[in-house]
Amino acid sequence: MMIAEEESLKERLIKSIAVCQKELHTLCGELQVEPIQEEGDTTILQLEKDLRTQVELMRKQKKERKQELKLLQEQDQELCEILCMAPYDIDSTSVPSLEELEQFRQHVASLRETKTSRREEFVNIKRQIILCMEELDHTPDTSFERDVVCEDEDAFCLSLENIATLQKLLRQLEMRKSQNEAVCEGLRAQIQELWERLEIPTEEREAVATIMTGSKAKVKKALQLEVDRLEEMKMQNMKKVIEAIRVELAQYWDQCFYSQEQRQAFAPYYTEDYTENLFQLHDAEIIRLKNYYDVHKGLFEGVKKWEESWKLFLEFELEEELKAQIEMWEQKHSKAFVVNGQKFMEYVAEQWEMHRLEKEKAKQERQLKNKKQTETEMLYGSAPRTPSKRRGLTTNTPGKVRKLNTTTISNATANSSIRPVLGGTVYRSPVSRLPPSGSKVVLAATCSGKKTPRAGRCGTNKENVELNGSFLSARTFKGFQI
Repeated sequence: MMIAEEESLKERLIKSIAVCQKELHTLCGELQVEPIQEEGDTTILQLEKDLRTQVELMRKQKKERKQELKLLQEQDQELCEILCMAPYDIDSTSVPSLEELEQFRQHVASLRETKTSRREEFVNIKRQIILCMEELDHTPDTSFERDVVCEDEDAFCLSLENIATLQKLLRQLEMRKSQNEAVCEGLRAQIQELWERLEIPTEEREAVATIMTGSKAKVKKALQLEVDRLEEMKMQNMKKVIEAIRVELAQYWDQCFYSQEQRQAFAPYYTEDYTENLFQLHDAEIIRLKNYYDVHKGLFEGVKKWEESWKLFLEFELEEELKAQIEMWEQKHSKAFVVNGQKFMEYVAEQWEMHRLEKEKAKQERQLKNKKQTETEMLYGSAPRTPSKRRGLTTNTPGKVRKLNTTTISNATANSSIRPVLGGTVYRSPVSRLPPSGSKVVLAATCSGKKTPRAGRCGTNKENVELNGSFLSARTFKGFQI
């Protein structure tokens, strides 16, 4: 009896071993692993037990790999739908290898990063698109625009094509916005110009201050209405407008040193028939003259600076003559000539010093103001600048005769001798008259009389020049130094 049972058990174990070995061989093939080698000295019972354990372990690994494959495929499918991409190519019927699973994991991780990146770009572009549409008062009128603005962000397909279309839409809206801004700025410039020409009071200008910023469609419409209203007023006040332009023309003539002949060459300036055609002629001339001034501004400012220096020379000449008269008086009366209780030259020196201190104070105030303005702009950003007024209403006499290159300068005195007081030494200009128009102005001072220890030689570029005990800054002479 015992022998029969043992034989039966042995047969069952042998049969179980065969089944386990077969299944184990299949699982190793599916899992792509090497089969475990059997130990030689184990009993049939132990062998059967070891094989069953291995089979259960292999089954578990197969199940886990299949579950992970399914999970990765679900994640891949979801990400591919959002990104509009093809699913990952992998055989879902077989058991994936560990290497295949790792590659699949990396692919899914890469898709997640792509999704995050594209979503950030989408959200950023969407925000800018909405701002542009609000600025333009634009309502989404295509299915794509509605999908972007109105639909849920999670439902938007983040394909490369859609991102490219988004960028194109934003560029189109920004271009329209820029065009609107340019149109609005042009309309504001027209309004400012018409305000000045029509002398619109401040109260009336402030009434439309709300439309002087922004570029929305309603602002653009309001600006156009204001321009139309002012144009109508201009037609009704044509004479007043033309006279305002003439004031501006006279200012530019002065700034460009126009001669009387040049001023008279613009015949419409002297016409009394105030028509739209006359206005157009004046408007074209003021634009041409303004451009001419802007191109040659450096030259005109140089001439103006030269004139100021020339006037300073004349003041020094008067000072020298007055000093000579006072010296003669003092010799005649044997006492000092006093001004405000001081000797004259001490008084002159004091006046120069006060003038220097005032200029230094004004310079420091300007620097302080500029510093505060810079700090404010760095803290809050640049302050908006309102367009400056193009003209004043004070009429300038167009009869002053000045010319640069093609114009003459006739308000300087010719044949004037230059005799500044420099330690008692008298300097005379070798130039008997002003140079002709268009030539460079060169003032060459020569020494006359005896040399003094202080004078040394003329033309030395010292920081200060002594004037009878007082010091004059070399800046005073910078307009006519060689």
